[in-house]
Amino acid sequence: MTDDIIKELYNKSKEAFDNNNFELSIIENDSGKDSRYYFDKALKFYDEGKYKESIVYYSKTIELEPNYRTAYYCRGIAKYSLGQYEEAIKDYNKAIELNNNDSLAYFYKGKAKADLYQYEEAIKDYDKAIELNNNDPLAYFYRGNSKLNLQQYEEAIKDFCKCIEIYKNDMHAYNQIGFCKIKLANI
Repeated sequence: MTDDIIKELYNKSKEAFDNNNFELSIIENDSGKDSRYYFDKALKFYDEGKYKESIVYYSKTIELEPNYRTAYYCRGIAKYSLGQYEEAIKDYNKAIELNNNDSLAYFYKGKAKADLYQYEEAIKDYDKAIELNNNDPLAYFYRGNSKLNLQQYEEAIKDFCKCIEIYKNDMHAYNQIGFCKIKLANI
């Protein structure tokens, strides 16, 4: 292939990727030789619920581009989806190492720790996620759940209320407030 054809294919693939047209991006860039190809393929597999396959392609992306923060983050999400919480945490840590202002990496790291019953550690990650993005209702909700699991009911209620303040239609947060109040009444 000439350099002009390669550039054209790359530009078409990049444009398709930027427009969230991952299928076209993969079709236009099927040479399999650059990290973008493997990342696109990983996204496609993830979207299809094929998490193991997506992990393979995220890993290939990382092999070709070791500082690709988003690939670590996405691979962590895929591992989380398979219940591989410790492995997911390692990927979130690497994503955070490459960009310590990534609120979502802290949030998902907190979720993985909570699923491992490490509620106090999860709360620290949710705290950091909220510090970086204080308008994320899910960070407050899940931090509240961790506090609830630690029987810190009054503190949990504050987080659920903040979640509702941001997203008024969160029925789950209302339910959790009710649950906490029942627990407080029984203490």
